[in-house]
Amino acid sequence: MKIAVVDYGAGNLRSVANALDYLKANFFISDKPEVLEKSDKLIFPGVGHAKSAMNKLRSAGTDTFLKSYAASGRGIFGICLGSQLFLEHSEEGDTPCLAFMPGVCKRFSAGGLKVPQIGWNNVYHSDHPIFDGIPSGAAFYFVHSYYTVPTDKDNILCTAEYGSEYAAGLAKDNLVSVQFHPERSGKWGLKLLMNFAELL
Repeated sequence: MKIAVVDYGAGNLRSVANALDYLKANFFISDKPEVLEKSDKLIFPGVGHAKSAMNKLRSAGTDTFLKSYAASGRGIFGICLGSQLFLEHSEEGDTPCLAFMPGVCKRFSAGGLKVPQIGWNNVYHSDHPIFDGIPSGAAFYFVHSYYTVPTDKDNILCTAEYGSEYAAGLAKDNLVSVQFHPERSGKWGLKLLMNFAELL
């Protein structure tokens, strides 16, 4: 099983690679669609600005590749900005996104809490293979100012609270994503990545 990590200039690639190295996963990093195509599943990470990220994806044709890859039924795991780009639109830069599932990405209005949210937060989930062996309420590391709002509540993978409850992860068919950073979240984050590598 070969995992590709998408390099589009917006990824926290080194920390993701370090986590996959630790797990002894069979993976490679590439920015070329024709190389990424050779993988069995794909990690789509990201930090930064939605509009800049989508511009880079479009200029390289990677947006079209990702849609084709998703349609092939192979697994895609989005992380942080990668999760936000799964939806149709982001308020950040008024940006059309990948539209893997209906919904929008909105900026926090966190009721006096600091934005961005930076630090550990509890994540609550129901039964999905990506969370196999991970207790609901386990803490993961977040850094973000925007959050996902899927149109279909069935696409909510997990939730967290910051001012109010929000979707901290998305899932639809072969697509799974999380707003937090599993590669920076200790044993539960490593377990999540292992589950993607081995179960999905």
